[in-house]
Amino acid sequence: MKGIAVLGAGSYGTALAIQLARRGTPVWLWGRDRDALAAMQAKRLNERYLPEAHFPIGLTATSDLRLAIESSEELLIAVPSHALRETLRKCEPLLPPGMGIACAMKGIEAGTGKLVHEVVAEELGDSRDLAVISGPTFAKELGLGLPTAVTVASSNLAYAGRIAHALHGDGFRAYTADDVIGVEIGGSVKNVLAIAVGIADGLGLGANTRAALITRGLAEIMRLGEAMGAKPETLMGLSGLGDLVLTCTDNQSRNRRMGLLLAQGKSVADATAEIRQVVEGVKVAPEVRRLSQQHRVSMPITEQVYRVLLAEISAVDAVRALATRPSKAEND
Repeated sequence: MKGIAVLGAGSYGTALAIQLARRGTPVWLWGRDRDALAAMQAKRLNERYLPEAHFPIGLTATSDLRLAIESSEELLIAVPSHALRETLRKCEPLLPPGMGIACAMKGIEAGTGKLVHEVVAEELGDSRDLAVISGPTFAKELGLGLPTAVTVASSNLAYAGRIAHALHGDGFRAYTADDVIGVEIGGSVKNVLAIAVGIADGLGLGANTRAALITRGLAEIMRLGEAMGAKPETLMGLSGLGDLVLTCTDNQSRNRRMGLLLAQGKSVADATAEIRQVVEGVKVAPEVRRLSQQHRVSMPITEQVYRVLLAEISAVDAVRALATRPSKAEND
């Protein structure tokens, strides 16, 4: 049986590879760092990102992209969103006709504001099946086999079902949907909002403020999603509300930790160095703002996070700007 190639050996890609192998699928986990992948294969774990999650039988770590793709019938890409286009270009000459692409990253392309499905279409055309995977998932918990649920969205529900079937089981629930845009918007914008909640919590503003930011942040997601053609029920589901709550309320979230560190007065560069992993919210905030302006959608929380990340204002001033906005109807 041919298996699945998982491209991206960071925490999330590794966790997804472990889940797929746990379900009995042969998995090839690919990354660019030859020495790191060789160490993973020898030690049977990703010591840097998931040191407690051992590899099941059937998971092979490799830096040989050709081997990974040629040994597989499905392709799952779990690199950071800013590396998606480069990864697709590496894959393009190796992909057999008919191989679909499943993407598990939560971001928007820097500099273009393009969603994942748009980047894939530009690089590989629109004839291949495409699915996006998103939901409230911390890689550590997924890697350890703790109960988790995600949405697998594709315009081809049969393909979404095939990817979901490969993942589903052992406490992991994979639901299917056809709203690709909704899943992408929910998974991207929540990263920006988690920075805002981290700032508020870092300033000691309390549970009331946290709840208000999450709720009004959801309103921003809903407004942008509606303008871009997403379904409201998607944004109220796992990849919208579910992921927003998770990312805003637990310190496993890199975006929340970024906000906490910014509240201490640290720069974005210093906070990123301390977190030691990609913080998607930092990269996606300008693109979410770009989309809000393009679609004429009011997103005041996003706007203030964007300004803090650019060091235009302090974290305290950002919160003050939100607190002093004029009163309005809640559903406006």
